[in-house]
Amino acid sequence: MPGKVKLLLLPSLADIFFLCPFLYLSLGGGNNLLNDLSSGVHIRIGEYIINNFAVPKYDIYSYISPPLPWVAHEWLSEVIMAVIHRFSGLTGVVLFFSFLIALTYFTLFKFVQASGGNVAVNCLILWLVTISSAPHWLARPHIFTLTLTVAWYFILHIHQYKNKNYLYLLPPIMLFWVNLHGAFILGLILLAIYLCGNVGQMFFSPAADKTLIKQKVRALSYTCLLCLLFSVANPQGPYALLYPFDTVSQQWLVNNVIEYRPPNFHDLLAFKYLLLFTIGILAVSRAKIQLIELALVLLFTYMALHSVRHIPLFAIAVAPILARHTDVMLQKTDKKFISLFKVRAANLASLDANLRSHVWPGMAVFLVCLLASVGMIRFSFEKTTAPVGAVNFLKRENIRRNMFSTDQYGDYVIYAASPQYKVFIDGRSDMYGQDKLNEYLQVVGLRTGWKMVMAKYGVNFILCQAGSPLSLRLAETDDWRVVYADQTANVFVKNVAENRSLIEKYPNVKFVLQDKSRSS
Repeated sequence: MPGKVKLLLLPSLADIFFLCPFLYLSLGGGNNLLNDLSSGVHIRIGEYIINNFAVPKYDIYSYISPPLPWVAHEWLSEVIMAVIHRFSGLTGVVLFFSFLIALTYFTLFKFVQASGGNVAVNCLILWLVTISSAPHWLARPHIFTLTLTVAWYFILHIHQYKNKNYLYLLPPIMLFWVNLHGAFILGLILLAIYLCGNVGQMFFSPAADKTLIKQKVRALSYTCLLCLLFSVANPQGPYALLYPFDTVSQQWLVNNVIEYRPPNFHDLLAFKYLLLFTIGILAVSRAKIQLIELALVLLFTYMALHSVRHIPLFAIAVAPILARHTDVMLQKTDKKFISLFKVRAANLASLDANLRSHVWPGMAVFLVCLLASVGMIRFSFEKTTAPVGAVNFLKRENIRRNMFSTDQYGDYVIYAASPQYKVFIDGRSDMYGQDKLNEYLQVVGLRTGWKMVMAKYGVNFILCQAGSPLSLRLAETDDWRVVYADQTANVFVKNVAENRSLIEKYPNVKFVLQDKSRSS
């Protein structure tokens, strides 16, 4: 009995994969979740939906006229974020997404363990998966897709290999997913892969196995049809099915927006080691790769190489596949060292099976919520990343007419100063389209005609990063005057009679050359 009590005091391996990201993010690293500033936009969109009981069909945050067509296809995520923000501010939003991230990798470890394999190797795989995904952890709706992808994938996996049928859960999951994030299409793609994989197996399987395979094909077909029907229950209707493909097919967008670009293997990137590990394991594996596994590896490898934003999805997809193939390799190897390793791993698995999971995660969540409730944990946009001081200055001085800012600064302006100020552009790049984005890049890149763009939109003041090429150029000309400057952002106003009193009010603003803010 004392031995069992002691075991209960230890966290399970799955608990550790929950505790590490959750405690890291909750107790300090959570500000990284706010790094791209777009969390604030999602919160304000959610608040608009709550206050108006409607999903907007046209842009409400930019002064571009006429308003651009736009539907908040992630409206349910944004409503959730807005509700949390209303009660607990940005701290609550950060803690909520920290919990979702931790839950994702906790569940993925359970998934991999249920697929079999050596527990020690599985820990290595999940460690690689987690650190490969970490740079993409942000307080944004795409985190819902990570969590739901694991659940969806797990349900399909156990139906395929464990003959456990929980497919009836997928249509209601799709009903939520389609309103949470645009990557819901992955659910339908995964269903199609498993359906086509089973159809392909019917041509190569013995007659005795064909009855079971036909049953799987029938169940997957019905599920796919139901999920397709449920997916149109969203503000965009059937068009939502085309939206993800329409977005990634915009070559200009893919080439110019950072998160759509392919990974740079010259950077210190954990993904490249996970990719090499995957290639190496599948190359030397003694197990025959299955048709479904092949399709999953090819699809998600292509997605990850095409766009860095898909790296966490690649990591999730390959984790159970790597676990199965490494286990087969170990089982067929009789070397003394490997045999000892397998014995140690079996002992670890036996110990882990006797530990009571969920206790430590529950305690951690309770403790973090308690610390947050008494103000010992707080998160906000960092002044070195967001133009906090500059936007406070704008609100105080109430500068009139149109503003120009970078897209990320536009995100913060929407969060901190809407509806007092509208933006030229923000992070909703797919809404603005190529022509507007080209004009934006024309200004921030100081390309020929950038002054004409300013005149076209009646720009009266500019919010730009300290030390950026645009701020340096503006400081050199008599057409603009700096009225606010700190280490993060500068505010320039047009040197016209309308702004004369403001210019005279701040005649000795020290222009900051250092750019310590994060570039957009």
